[in-house]
Amino acid sequence: MQHHILILDDEEDIRTVIRRQLSGTQYEVLEAENAEEAMRLLGENALTVDVIITDVRMPKISGVEAVDYFRRNHPTTPIIVLTGFPDMDLAVDFMKEGVADYLVKPVEKEKLIEAVEKAAHQRKIFESPSI
Repeated sequence: MQHHILILDDEEDIRTVIRRQLSGTQYEVLEAENAEEAMRLLGENALTVDVIITDVRMPKISGVEAVDYFRRNHPTTPIIVLTGFPDMDLAVDFMKEGVADYLVKPVEKEKLIEAVEKAAHQRKIFESPSI
């Protein structure tokens, strides 16, 4: 079964690296270069993704604002924050808000895949019917 991952990062090189790291896995990668595009993909197309990976520092709508939007409008979709500017206070705040993971660029392929698999598994558990 193919799973869909949405990568939200304003840097094309970063999106390319992440897509390559996830190639050969069960994950089909979708890309958005800004939060508006990601919101449009998820909203207009009624697109369902298993995990959202987002940067923090982006023009116009920041990753912080994007995470808030995704938590409100797509509450069952796990979010992984991937940043080049680690901030422990921000990481703690994100984790308190329910972000699945907080990773620092550049991230090792194995660590990225592990974080994505864990987040996708959380979604399955969250969406499973109660017994």
